[in-house]
Amino acid sequence: MTPTSVMGSPNIGVFARATDSYAIFPEGIPERKLERVSRILGVKIVSLDLGYSKLIGVLSAANSKGLLLPHYVSSEEEKFLRKSLGVEVERLKSKYTSAGNLVLANDVGAVVSPLLGKLELITVEDVLGVEAVHGSVAGIPLPGSMAAATNRGAMLHPRASDEELKLVAEVLKVRVGVGTVNGGVSYVSSGIVGNSHAVLVGSLTTGPELMTISTIFE
Repeated sequence: MTPTSVMGSPNIGVFARATDSYAIFPEGIPERKLERVSRILGVKIVSLDLGYSKLIGVLSAANSKGLLLPHYVSSEEEKFLRKSLGVEVERLKSKYTSAGNLVLANDVGAVVSPLLGKLELITVEDVLGVEAVHGSVAGIPLPGSMAAATNRGAMLHPRASDEELKLVAEVLKVRVGVGTVNGGVSYVSSGIVGNSHAVLVGSLTTGPELMTISTIFE
């Protein structure tokens, strides 16, 4: 469990995406910090901006098998990521561009926003190579924003219902729990970047929050 910041912000999950086979961070981060993060997470890091944006965590959804991007990302960026990561990469053909907010995924399953239709659901399944189902967290149709998941655990918004917790546990096949980050922030994915090897948390995350996060993702 490592508290840190990205681009000077404790909202690290907004800027980065990590899986068990790679991580993506925005351009502009010192090389020494990227090397340290790479050692902690145990994966290679690709550094780039998506469509001139540094909000990698918001704009992308991913697992070790694939990466989903917003529709406006250039074909050059898509090809670069496919070559660099060695996984399936595809643009999500939807008017909604925040793939990271719309999809909560690990290497076993995905919970997808009901804002996305059947065709988008199939795309998620094909690219990530998992079963995908529609679902919300805390009654909000943005499961990727309201929760953070790895292959070891998933932490949801404090107001997640028992039914939502059960759905995430069954689909992702992980331990689930509720909590906050960065001193009370309920949009938990904004403060977590993690995989099976390690979990990075926002620099404002408190001791009690760290204990909860550690228990869920141990």
